[in-house]
Amino acid sequence: MDKIVVVGAGPAGMMAAIKAAENGASVVLLEKMKRAGKKMLITGKGRCNITNVAEIPELIKNIPGNGKFLNSCIRAFDNEDVQYFFNGIEVPTKVERGGRVFPVSDKAADVVDAMVLQVHELGVKLYTDVKVSEILVQDNKAVGVKTDDGQKFEAEAVIIATGGSSYPGTGSTGDGYKMADKIGHKVVTPLPALVPLELEEEWVKDLQGLSLKNVRVTLFADEKKVTDMFGEMLFTHFGVSGPIILSLSRKTAQLLEDGSFVELMIDLKPALSFEQLDARVLRDFEKYQRKEMKNALKDLLPGRLIPPVLDGAYIEPDRMVNSITKEERHRLVNVLKGLLVTVTKTRPIAEAIVTAGGVDVKEINPKTMESKLIKRLYFAGEVVDVDGYTGGYNLQAAFSMGAAAGNWSVWNDEEE
Repeated sequence: MDKIVVVGAGPAGMMAAIKAAENGASVVLLEKMKRAGKKMLITGKGRCNITNVAEIPELIKNIPGNGKFLNSCIRAFDNEDVQYFFNGIEVPTKVERGGRVFPVSDKAADVVDAMVLQVHELGVKLYTDVKVSEILVQDNKAVGVKTDDGQKFEAEAVIIATGGSSYPGTGSTGDGYKMADKIGHKVVTPLPALVPLELEEEWVKDLQGLSLKNVRVTLFADEKKVTDMFGEMLFTHFGVSGPIILSLSRKTAQLLEDGSFVELMIDLKPALSFEQLDARVLRDFEKYQRKEMKNALKDLLPGRLIPPVLDGAYIEPDRMVNSITKEERHRLVNVLKGLLVTVTKTRPIAEAIVTAGGVDVKEINPKTMESKLIKRLYFAGEVVDVDGYTGGYNLQAAFSMGAAAGNWSVWNDEEE
């Protein structure tokens, strides 16, 4: 019977352990935290968005960090398989807006507890509070792992599922990167992904807590458009966050790392063309022609957003509406269609929902998740250079990679 050692009891690691055990292997699962699945407990705001019902091409499209690499393992263990798996371990699921799949209970703890129970029922030996520091290799083959205190766990195959560098309090502290690097694997520089952004403008502090829906944010690098997103965003005391900002943050982090000058242009009224919005502003001006400008845009904008918009258009807030020229009005419309802010940096990687970067996918077999450099060594989950948008895509990736690693670590080499 194959003895498989899995390092890391997060979503990928537990799934790998479960699949290996289902295939008859003797499995040891090592977790450095005092309990398994700690990071899973905070996913989906504590509700655990386990997958998304999108078609597979759409799933891959929503994993901008090497999503194509996952084509084989996602097709082998897709979103329907994930739902079937959880329903089978008594975690009924439901589909919400955007195709997001959650447990009916809305409790991430139920997902984690069910996986841990399945681990135990399959005879997997789960050890917590055990920190692995080294992958043991002989004759170019993984033969076990070594812990911080010198303990060795011998194995026929080793699966590394230690997570990334985000939310270190949950155990994701980049341990897998160090272990992989030590045995010759290339590690793509970890950067924060799905992380809020800090802005240069001081006025954003006055907008803290203001949420904007149905806006379009365009990302610029050195004054050239990179990409854009439509949806909801949120102002914070340091800058901006919210769904579309998080989705743009991976590319933003890369651009900042490359030394680019990064800006965001916020279209506050994307449903209206310049001409349509100008006509709308003109109607408001006629309605409030005897008022000051700071009081004339209340039908168009949240109150706290009026001062920075007027400032961007170089219009004094105390100016009377009936004194505004056509040129000034057009300037105002341009700001409404493109409020510009400067990104100085992302929030720290410790605050990122996921990590971009990790073990280079070029050195991993996409079908089996086995290392191309070291035989019988497998990688799964966030330790791999794969990351997706919010919406269940990251957990789907973790489950698919974990299932592939768990299955193929048991199946014979000749079957590959």
